[in-house]
Amino acid sequence: MGPADEFEQEARRCGYRRIAGIDEAGRGPLAGPVVAAAVILPVHVRLAGVDDSKQLSEAERERLYPAILAKSVSVGIGLADACEIDALNILEATRLAMRRAIENLAPPPDYLLIDAVTLPAVRIPLRPIIKGDALSLSIAAASIIAKVTRDHLMAAYHETFPQYNFLSHKGYGTAEHLRMLTRFGPCAIHRRTFAPVREAAASAPIAELSMAGPAIEQNRSS
Repeated sequence: MGPADEFEQEARRCGYRRIAGIDEAGRGPLAGPVVAAAVILPVHVRLAGVDDSKQLSEAERERLYPAILAKSVSVGIGLADACEIDALNILEATRLAMRRAIENLAPPPDYLLIDAVTLPAVRIPLRPIIKGDALSLSIAAASIIAKVTRDHLMAAYHETFPQYNFLSHKGYGTAEHLRMLTRFGPCAIHRRTFAPVREAAASAPIAELSMAGPAIEQNRSS
């Protein structure tokens, strides 16, 4: 069946009108940011093919990305970079990215649906949903926006750090990525508190590479 708007409809019956689905991409990789997206959809929107981003091919995600942007009331994007991940831990960095995504929504939401994460610092009513990206249409839409945004960022980082081939593995701990880590050591966007990166840093020279990285547009509203 795929995601539906039942959670959104339930929130509307309680009087809420701007219901944002929130999800993230990039908690597991060894390099690059964690990216969150927040999406407010209009009532009874039709988005054929939208599903948990992990269930879709790259081509399907790329096709759906502009359709979601076009049909959304508002989309906000937030990220936490590798330095913030190392300083905070990946869960708190994910929460930071989600808060930034929420702050970049215009108009602001009055209710949040989130894929399995709580946000103690946010004062907006929210509902965490286990496997929300497979159940809620707005969370599924957010999962696609977050994933495509992060993939585009990692493709841009590939231009700065080509020896790691981020274009292919997007920073995840593939066999190829681990070989490149062993050969070159970590670069500026590696998460140094993650064990494979920490071990590579101890046994290989730190890559003398530019700290520069791609910019990101963190806000879009209709």
